[in-house]
Amino acid sequence: MSAGAEAAHIAIAITGLDKWYGAYHALKNIHMEVRRGERIVICGPSGSGKSTLIRCVNRLEEHQRGHIVVNGTELTANLKNIDAIRRDVGMVFQHFNLFPHLTVLENCALPLILARRRPRREAEAMAWHYLERVRIPDQATKYPGQLSGGQQQRVAIARSLCMAPRIMLFDEPTSALDPEMVKEVLDTMVGLAEEGMTMIVVTHEMGFARRVAVRVIFMDRGEVIESADPETFFSAPEHERTREFLTQILH
Repeated sequence: MSAGAEAAHIAIAITGLDKWYGAYHALKNIHMEVRRGERIVICGPSGSGKSTLIRCVNRLEEHQRGHIVVNGTELTANLKNIDAIRRDVGMVFQHFNLFPHLTVLENCALPLILARRRPRREAEAMAWHYLERVRIPDQATKYPGQLSGGQQQRVAIARSLCMAPRIMLFDEPTSALDPEMVKEVLDTMVGLAEEGMTMIVVTHEMGFARRVAVRVIFMDRGEVIESADPETFFSAPEHERTREFLTQILH
């Protein structure tokens, strides 16, 4: 395969990435490639840089050194590049960030109306489509406060999907949920994975990683310590820090 053809299969390329918060070195010389259709799970202890890394991918955090290229566009201070990448990259956060005064349908349709200039009727039709896709169209006329946490997170996923992203980033999407609500959100994410969505998921849900991930990445202290397929990662991790983490989280 030629270099150009190979590059066309790369959704995200990160090379030599460094980020500081003042004197604190949050990300250290990160190198990572994500191919189209890959599902990557990033795990690691709190404060290891996982969320910071994926927030750099759509410029919610600014990196100081290195390169991030998303679907062939380099992420720089150029606002046109940032806008182009954000059109391609959806993000679901730990907290749902829904507007409490808008219905579920309005929460999903509003970004299309404001950012994509879609007519309200068209935006609402698309919102209905994605609410059906995450299996909660019956909640469309309710307000976020009337929904469970799991339902609110599925609305947040539907809202991101309305923008037709080619890549989805998930930043600990189940960590704010009660245990009985986790499965419904993970099932929604499994469905996206089965449809071929390119995904990077920061999570401690190791069952999800085993089931869905093409590759599991372990981070600690701002560094990528290990990157392996799930079978290797869980059964024969190479690094002691990975083994310690798995011992703690799986027992």
